[in-house]
Amino acid sequence: MASLNVGNLGEYLREQRRQAQLSLRQLAEAAGVSNPYLSQIERGLRKPSADILQQLAKALRISAETLYVQAGILDERDRDEVETRAVILADPSINERQKQVLLQIYESFRKENALDAPEVPDVPGVPDAPAGEKPSQTN
Repeated sequence: MASLNVGNLGEYLREQRRQAQLSLRQLAEAAGVSNPYLSQIERGLRKPSADILQQLAKALRISAETLYVQAGILDERDRDEVETRAVILADPSINERQKQVLLQIYESFRKENALDAPEVPDVPGVPDAPAGEKPSQTN
């Protein structure tokens, strides 16, 4: 898990608040946090929890995952996976069984592609292990 990037998070929150045309007090009230606490978050003095970020996202009408990425809690690739799953689950045109099948297929493709990706960087002079075998460790 990445460390919190509080300065960028605060700047991002402030920009989102301004775009939503909300005062600091209005956003604090809508998110259920105190005005001074929100001010400290925006100035990069506080590290909000995931729960607080979720409350702020809801009040700003943006995805919580976006704030998690800004805070360094969630990797950009993880956010893409979460959002893809959310879109599938929210689709009213397919039934629950179809949603579960789609999610299973999606997960199988992700696993297959992860297996195809090299797990460790190539080291000159060290041969790759044959498919299905783990490289041996030397001391």
